[in-house]
Amino acid sequence: MRRVHPVRHLFAWVLSLSLLSGCVRAVPPARPPPEDARTLTLIQDWEDARSLGDGALVSLAATAPDARVRARALRALARIQDAATLEPVLAGLKDAEARVRGEAAFAAGELALSWEPLLEAELSALEASLLAAAGTERDVDVRLTLVDALGRLGTPGAVTWLEERMREADGVEAARAAQALGVLARTRGAASVAQVSLAPAEALLAAERPVEARYAGAYLLATVKRPQALPALRRCLGDADADVRALCVKGFGDVGGPEDAAVLAGLLEDTSPRVAAEAARTLAKLAAACSGPCTAVDALEALAVRAKRVARGMPPPEAAGVEAPEGAKAPVETLARSEAGHALLALAQQGLPGFGRPVLESLRLALADAERGAASEVARADLAWLDCRLAAAMDRQEGTPKEVLGCGYGRIPEARRLALGLREVAQAKGQGGALFAVKALRHPDARVRLTALEAVSARPVPEAAAPVRELIEGEDLVVAGAAAATAGVLEDAAALPGVEALAARVLQTPGDLAEPVAGALVALQGAAAEPRLREWLQHPQANVRRVAAQALTRLTGQRVRSTRVALPAYTFRPPSAPARAGLVFRTDKGDITVRLDVEEAPLTSGNLHALARKGSFNGVTFHRVVPDFVAQGGDPRGDGEGGPGYSIRCEMTRRPYRRGTVGMALAGKDTGGSQFFFTHAPQPHLDGRYTAFGEVVSGMDVVDALLEGDVIREVRAVELSP
Repeated sequence: MRRVHPVRHLFAWVLSLSLLSGCVRAVPPARPPPEDARTLTLIQDWEDARSLGDGALVSLAATAPDARVRARALRALARIQDAATLEPVLAGLKDAEARVRGEAAFAAGELALSWEPLLEAELSALEASLLAAAGTERDVDVRLTLVDALGRLGTPGAVTWLEERMREADGVEAARAAQALGVLARTRGAASVAQVSLAPAEALLAAERPVEARYAGAYLLATVKRPQALPALRRCLGDADADVRALCVKGFGDVGGPEDAAVLAGLLEDTSPRVAAEAARTLAKLAAACSGPCTAVDALEALAVRAKRVARGMPPPEAAGVEAPEGAKAPVETLARSEAGHALLALAQQGLPGFGRPVLESLRLALADAERGAASEVARADLAWLDCRLAAAMDRQEGTPKEVLGCGYGRIPEARRLALGLREVAQAKGQGGALFAVKALRHPDARVRLTALEAVSARPVPEAAAPVRELIEGEDLVVAGAAAATAGVLEDAAALPGVEALAARVLQTPGDLAEPVAGALVALQGAAAEPRLREWLQHPQANVRRVAAQALTRLTGQRVRSTRVALPAYTFRPPSAPARAGLVFRTDKGDITVRLDVEEAPLTSGNLHALARKGSFNGVTFHRVVPDFVAQGGDPRGDGEGGPGYSIRCEMTRRPYRRGTVGMALAGKDTGGSQFFFTHAPQPHLDGRYTAFGEVVSGMDVVDALLEGDVIREVRAVELSP
């Protein structure tokens, strides 16, 4: 017997009565019935366990009567990211409800981003279904999600369609298509969009266009690495939006020439720290391409001159002839402030060729002058770290740690200086410094040992074999894993017993250990490693399975793929955060207030909220700062390799990475923990790949001012207004 819904029955009775009485009044529409809470809880449980519920989850995605349940089931399939669910995901693209079609399009894009690449047949099926859906879809939001999904897919057919939409669609869709092509160029290389016309992207840069369109056009032009893009990039250097200017500056790094240095030099003074940082980084890239007199180095030398004048309390050269008030001095702290500090950090991170050494020396002299006159401890600490960063760039030129041994005005601990220098030296050419790195393998500080292993891997020498074997057998599993990888590079057969013992521990430890150990097994055991790696294919942790599949593919020369394995019932799930949960990060430079996305990412938000309430972040540093990209913290080790001792599952949301988005750092699928990052600028290539679970609502100026080593004094859990 068909059941009559009581609300609908009541609505019909009232309407009939109104008609009979001759008085028709507007009747409020009936509220939709509440979602089935029990079903939604089951979907959450299956998602957390990476389970399909013996087919029930797939069935709900296709046949649940409530569109909200179908949509939620498709979101779970997007996060589980199993190629076996491709068919129901693609079927969702034909759902009657736009909400469901949007989630199906998002899930299709997530499958295209799978940590284990899809097979050709699966890619073809995705392309055909997405293009068919794009040909009939009329809902604007769903169309934009389809654009993103086709960009993530990146097949030739998808690229052709995106180029057509960039040329023919309206402003919003054309801009999204341009951005999708730019993301493809950034993640898979410029060759993936080599045949795409740049004229539509150039049209998006017109001054009368909305900032979103200008940004998308600049993003594509900055990532294609074509000289033909230079005229448009030169025009957009004066754009009113800082993010557009920064992208246009960035585009010169691969295709610019000496004639561009003078214009870029002016942007070193940009009031936006991310624009100034990109100008410094780009000039350093142009300097590396010089073979004779170098205008890029001249531009950076001018930066050093200005820095010296500021450090000595003098007006900049361009202000010569302007009489300053009596006794007035330029604040030396401006050298450490975000505007200058991030430019100097970007320059140091990029490095300069040997003939650019005088620039680095001049900048260090300016910092030393500024440090002597600085009024605050915060400024002095920043100046000390920037000095060490520049010193490490000088050491990279010579290939051996030398300048870092005495940098930082006595304010930077020895272990931190050595770790920095060794990491930079690992990027240098030649064998200089190899024996220094070997000696550092026995340093008492784990950070130094870890970076010494990087240096030894970059320039292997026989003297490293014995200390590397010792580290494989040590208690620090992060260092032991890196040592195993280094033993593989050294081809040290004597290290195999230690590597095998370490491999046995992969099954009982977080999945980060699997990658370096798998590489060592393949290098040292060859075909004999296959049985163990096939055992890993059944590991509950997705990243261990992924690593095993990749290693077996290299080992056998044939495509090996892991299968989905449901997590055990006792898998960690943190307590939920309150509905309006926020976190306040206290630093010496000010507070950063974050709103957590509790509704869309309950697991990730609850995890960070719970860690904050336990005091887990108090005293932890921001260990990684890349200007115009991210500031990353939350690692109790302080070297980028630590976590809380467990992993949480990825919770991909449809929140885009804009300026101030909070994301979860990963080492592979479902490897989140305690490390998080704040974005300095939009980062669309991170969308759908790393869990975005919050936003900075105040304190972005503090985020802009952060340098590596800045300490989180305290994190307070707060309730924010709606």
